[in-house]
Amino acid sequence: MAERESFVLTRDVNIVTIPDGTPDILKQGEQVTIHQSLGNNYTVVTDRGHMVRIAGVDADALGKEHLELHTLVSETSPEAVEKNCWEVMKTVYDPEIPVNIVDLGLVYYCNVKPVDDDKNAVHIMMTLTAPGCGMGPVIQGDVEKCIRALPGVASVDVEVVLDPPWSREMMSEVAQLQLGLY
Repeated sequence: MAERESFVLTRDVNIVTIPDGTPDILKQGEQVTIHQSLGNNYTVVTDRGHMVRIAGVDADALGKEHLELHTLVSETSPEAVEKNCWEVMKTVYDPEIPVNIVDLGLVYYCNVKPVDDDKNAVHIMMTLTAPGCGMGPVIQGDVEKCIRALPGVASVDVEVVLDPPWSREMMSEVAQLQLGLY
């Protein structure tokens, strides 16, 4: 991981506290240190030691540029949409773990069904690293938002299930290597 950068917020910014998922606001002039900047969101630590998440759309408050995620395939066939779904889900991260949710093994299922000539319904079944994870609704919302933005998507249903429960064994080999577990 790169050396951590500190910034003074250039404007008020909406945040989500970690790990409980409570929305709040950090005020202009507060200092934060970037802990993790993956998947177009920022996990930062405030000068009071609180870990919070700043959405990528608010990157300008950190003096950063908002990055747009690009689609790999512009087709709208169910197969192309499914491929794009898996790719964009790899840009979604648990704010405390520097591994995407696909490699963490949190996504169990992605089903794409056509609803008309160029539109599809997407159903995602996923879990969380812990049943009471306060960031669960935030991660679920990230998945829904990135899939809804894909071409050929008419609707998105992101279902969070707790059975089977997540375990370390569900992580990809890449994720285990990244976390030093392999």
